[in-house]
Amino acid sequence: MGAIPTFGSIVLDCPDPAGLAGFYRALLEWDEPKVADDGHWATLVNPRGGPRLEFQRATDYRAPEWPSPERPQQAHLDLDVADLEAAHLRVLGFGATLLDDSPKTFRVYADPAGHPFCLCAC
Repeated sequence: MGAIPTFGSIVLDCPDPAGLAGFYRALLEWDEPKVADDGHWATLVNPRGGPRLEFQRATDYRAPEWPSPERPQQAHLDLDVADLEAAHLRVLGFGATLLDDSPKTFRVYADPAGHPFCLCAC
């Protein structure tokens, strides 16, 4: 069993790990992030168990552009919600940017560092 990995975390590059961790902390209503003394890393622990969400400083960070083959998203988070309209207003209040609201069952946003994520009521 020791040779079989477990899913530990998802790590996002960004220019401000503590700031981006604060955005996701508020959005997910998780506990305060643990921020490294040098500010180059921040960790959010899922209070229900499961993978952590972590953030690392990238000095020359360039946000993905959605959709764009020149600067692709590479990965994104899907966050499940029961009330898409209420969640939409909430996430905009935390500083997200709406990228696409044409699908009926989900919407695409960018977090404050430009990473795409979806609110899904699928």
